This record gives sequence, C-alpha cells and structure tokens, in this order.
Amino acid sequence: MTSPNSVQRFVSAPARVAAPDEALSLDELQLAARNHGMPLEALRYDVTPAGLHYLLVHYDIPFVDAAGWRLAVTGHVARELTIDLAARRSMPRTTRRVTFECAGNGRARLSPRPISQPWLTEAVGTAEWTGVPLAAVLREAGVLPGAVDVAFTGADHGIERGVEQDYTRGLRLADAMDGEVLLADEMNGAPLPPQHGAPVRLVAPGWYGMAQVKWLQRVTVLDRPFDGFQNATAYRFKQGDEAGEPVTRILPRALMVPPGFPDFMSRVRIVDSGRHLLTGRAWSGWGPIAGVEVSTDGGASWGNAALDPADPGAGRWAWRKWSFEWAAVTEGPTELLCRATDQLGQVQPVEQPWNRQGMANNMVQRIPVLVRGS
Repeated sequence: MTSPNSVQRFVSAPARVAAPDEALSLDELQLAARNHGMPLEALRYDVTPAGLHYLLVHYDIPFVDAAGWRLAVTGHVARELTIDLAARRSMPRTTRRVTFECAGNGRARLSPRPISQPWLTEAVGTAEWTGVPLAAVLREAGVLPGAVDVAFTGADHGIERGVEQDYTRGLRLADAMDGEVLLADEMNGAPLPPQHGAPVRLVAPGWYGMAQVKWLQRVTVLDRPFDGFQNATAYRFKQGDEAGEPVTRILPRALMVPPGFPDFMSRVRIVDSGRHLLTGRAWSGWGPIAGVEVSTDGGASWGNAALDPADPGAGRWAWRKWSFEWAAVTEGPTELLCRATDQLGQVQPVEQPWNRQGMANNMVQRIPVLVRGS
C-alpha cells in the first residue's frame, strides 16, 4: 500500500511564478498538449463547432456509462433525489447559447508568468447547450430554509497541490437558482462529447469555465459556505500568499479574427496594403457589450467598431460580432489591438492585470501584422 508521504514525492509543487526568462517546462507543455484553445479564425462562427471549442480537463476524462449514470441531489433539502438520464430527459428542457471562457485565459502572456496551463487568448468558445434548468431540480428536492451554497461534484479525480479530490465547485444558492443555469446533456444539438462532460454537465452562463462542472455526479445543498479546494484555494485573485478574492464572472473581452495569412512559426500576419474589414467577437459575464474599440497603430489611437445588431435568438450570454474598416496604407510592421467595454463600464486594460494564479487576464489582444505593397 502506498503511503501518503510517498505519494507526496510525485505530486506537483505548490503554485509558483516562473523566474525571469524561465522557459515553459515539460509539465506545462504536457498540459498544453492535453488541452487546447479555439483557433482564432473560428471566431467567424456564431456557434463554435464542438471540435474547435476550447477544452480544459483538470485531471482525466472519466469514462461514465450513460446507462448507469445517476445524479444524486442531497444535503439541506426536504427530499433527496436520485435522477437517471431518462428521468432528466422527461423534464422540461431548454437550449441556451453561452460563451465559455477559461479563468486562466491569457495566463501565459503575464510577466512574471504563473506556472500552470499556458493559455494565450484562445481559451474560449460559444455553444448551444440543451438541458434541464437546475432550479427545477432544486425545487423538486425542496431547498430548506437556511441553505447558503450549492456544491457540484464531477467524476474527474486527481491530486492538485497535494490535495486528492473529486473536482467540486460551489455557487451561492441565489446563483444556482438562476433559471438560466442548466444541467446540460447536449452540445450544439448532439449528445455531449466525452471531453465536454458526457453524459451531463453544469452550464452556468456568465461564469468562468471553472464553474461549468463536467461529468456531474452530485449536487449538494449546503447550510454553510462551500470551502472546498476549487473555491477556497484555487481560482482566487492573489498577489502573494493571502486568501485573495474569488474569481466569479467573466470580465469583458474582445477578440479579433487575425487578418491576412500567417507566418508558420511566429504567427505574424501578412496583409496587402489597401482596405480590410476587421471582424471579431466581444462578450462579458456581467451583461451586454456596450462597445468595442480598435487600434491599428499599436495602441497610439483608437476608433469605434460597429456592433452587429443583437441576435434575439442568441440570448444575452453569447458573444456579439463587431467589425471595423481599416485602411492599411503604411507599409511595414504594425500591431492591431481591440478592447471591449460592457454595460457596467468595465473596459479591457491595455496593461496586464497581474495576479499570482494568472486569473481573468483580460488584457487587450495584440496581433503583429506586416503590411506589404501591392
């Protein structure tokens, strides 16, 4: 039998920040190979094809037999429930178009770099999720007075910073009872793929990806704040070793479809001089996008992009398309930037919002471009 002390010798070190000029480690490259971002040219799709949608798996992709799957609803409720897939599918169902973004998106662009999954800007995607509103299930269970939080436990199991765990995240009861939170079993009109949480996952519109628990096994209503690892230790805004503030909803972000064509290694874009229509998407977990600005001179000046009319069929949690006319008349290198502002007046920063875990870095996108003569 393996002792706890011997296990500790093989687990990753506590979270740390890379030394100046420290290269990506083999561990980070292994994470980058297992997970993947959405190619930015896929911003052209209103709904991201499942194979292009970003993916982050904390531990392993578990094999969950749909026929034997059961969801336990327990804790501070009047009636504990055990629900199988057939029972779920007999409940009233709805479909919501929701933009997901990983809380660590942009981490690899920070300096000094927090060591973890090395995202650039591509950890995002928008899908149509179909399932049963969580609120209906909680009402059936009968949430008792005094309930505070709801914890969601997935089937993925592993060790993180020395803590062995099933991946579990909690939401405040008021957020869990939001009628838009789903127990989803379909993605883009098809059964959930294994890597996206089959047979059932949580979809919490507006929240960063850590709240979208996959391979859902258990929903636990609590009469106290949830203090599990993924809430109390991970996904916090910290500058050092303090407790920090929790990461919650998605901060505003705009991304641009890279124009022209790329150099293979550097990804520098090559465009011909002349007029170009720059396009992209913008979103925020705090509500509608109020505007998008674009700079074609490295941030020296900014112009307003045109927002496409809001699609009433998309709902309020899906990204919104924007466009900008660019007259590329000066040959040579330049840099394209874009930034979003949401309804609360929150604006993407040009400089990095550094924190120790590399969370919610919504610093503006920068695209190096070489304009060449006709």
